[in-house]
Amino acid sequence: MKRIVVFASGSGTNAENIIKYFNQTKTAVVTKVLCNNEHAKVFERCKNLNINCLHFKRSEFSSSNFVLNLLKEEADYIVLAGFLWKIPDVIVEAFPNKIINIHPALLPKYGGKGMYGMNVHKAVAENKETETGITIHYVNEHYDEGAIIFQAKTQLNDDDSPEKIAEKIHILEQQYFPRVIEEVILSENA
Repeated sequence: MKRIVVFASGSGTNAENIIKYFNQTKTAVVTKVLCNNEHAKVFERCKNLNINCLHFKRSEFSSSNFVLNLLKEEADYIVLAGFLWKIPDVIVEAFPNKIINIHPALLPKYGGKGMYGMNVHKAVAENKETETGITIHYVNEHYDEGAIIFQAKTQLNDDDSPEKIAEKIHILEQQYFPRVIEEVILSENA
């Protein structure tokens, strides 16, 4: 059984969905959630699911090997579920094609530094896009530029607010993210 460490920064709905999904499979198990925001709701979700959630500081992530060493001990795969910091090159190099992220738009559109959450949905609405979606991709040394694994689309109406777009994206994230992670694990270990 493969081990997944999830990184989160906020409410943790995707982290919770991934944990619950893999609790029902023999493919993998979430061993730990790592969070850079000590006030994030993900801590409460993890407590309710009996999953260890550890807060870490930026210095432990980028200026020391604390997080890297923890990952080497506990992870076969790393999943970014609403995690906002850029992954240090040393971690990307240690886990080639083993770090999976979800982005709330159809990359390469609306990607890059600062393009996350409502920033993306506002840009999509302002540009009067007729569709948007999610992109699940591998993480490399650049924001949102890793190889695309999967995309799913949703149609937009002229009057969709950024909040309505966020709801549509959340439905796609919940539906596809855990399944695509499992497919990646199964295909790489076949």
